[in-house]
Amino acid sequence: MELADILAPDAVIADMRASSKKQALIETAQRAAHVTGLHERTIFDVLLERERLGSTGLGGGIAIPHGKLAGLDRLHGVFARLATPIDFEAIDARPVDLMFVLLAPESAGADHLKALSRVSRALRDRVLVEKLRATDRADALYALLVEPLRSPRAA
Repeated sequence: MELADILAPDAVIADMRASSKKQALIETAQRAAHVTGLHERTIFDVLLERERLGSTGLGGGIAIPHGKLAGLDRLHGVFARLATPIDFEAIDARPVDLMFVLLAPESAGADHLKALSRVSRALRDRVLVEKLRATDRADALYALLVEPLRSPRAA
């Protein structure tokens, strides 16, 4: 599975201006609603429910909010590069500036876990992360994200 399978060009936010975790989740839910056709409040509620279980801030300024939703026919992603890092209650307490929201059908099971693993693997690539942080155009961010991983890469 490649990120191009779950991320559409119009699902990339290049310069999100969120000042809090809640606002970032609201804004990514709005974009996800546009991409999936589901209601933004439904998406936000699922993401917020998952965050209440524990932050999806992985450390290193990266978060991967995710959840399962009825009404989805496939996996969808939304990527956001924040203009200013925000507190995400991440494991390392570092503010987050890169978010990849992953939404899966309720029945996704292993596919959801495979997609989470794929997103996590991509965002552990230091070279990719540096390029994402240095880019402020949605089309360039999309191109970087959907480029297949090369082996071996900096981890």
